[in-house]
Amino acid sequence: MTLPVTPAREDSEAGRPRCPRGRPRSAEADSAIVEAVLRLIEEGATIGGLSMEGIARAAGVGKATVYRRWPGKDALMLDVLRSVDEEAPELAGVSVRDDLVTCVEFIRRRALVKRSSALMRNVLAQFQNVPELWAAYHDTVIVTRRRQVAEVLARGIREGELRDDVDLELLSDLFVGPMLSRVMLRPEASLPDGLSEQIVDSVLGGVRAVRGAP
Repeated sequence: MTLPVTPAREDSEAGRPRCPRGRPRSAEADSAIVEAVLRLIEEGATIGGLSMEGIARAAGVGKATVYRRWPGKDALMLDVLRSVDEEAPELAGVSVRDDLVTCVEFIRRRALVKRSSALMRNVLAQFQNVPELWAAYHDTVIVTRRRQVAEVLARGIREGELRDDVDLELLSDLFVGPMLSRVMLRPEASLPDGLSEQIVDSVLGGVRAVRGAP
């Protein structure tokens, strides 16, 4: 199954949002619908338990208003996921260690936002039931995050800061995995200041290149 194209995306040729014919879309209604989904999930609703009718009631709009904007729940949920996403942090590009801390800290900081962490735990718990939704989010968001970490690690290998005998994909998991484990699998775990530095320095201790080695 392929996710439907979400309406009102940017038109690459005209540079303007594409809107369906008829009455113009209301930005207020769009926001109210997305906000309703986020509120319901924060209150404990599951993605599987949400319905377009229930979302419409929570948003205070008619069911037809929701369907004019999104052809189905998967398309709506993808936009909801994107709504809580943030731009990847800009990296200084000076120290591999500091750039890795920035990447891991981005995960920690987002997890401290109740809305974002509740949504992502919900999706993770149910992604086997909605594989199309997870695949779409993975391809549009997660891949970008992983690519950024991989580029930092590749730079570290090129510049001799990291060993060159470690698989980049595995190494990326070693750096971001501990924080993701706490965020997604252990919601009761603390996320104190300095945790990102502790994770990065612990992994670096095993993969840092030995200066002067033959």
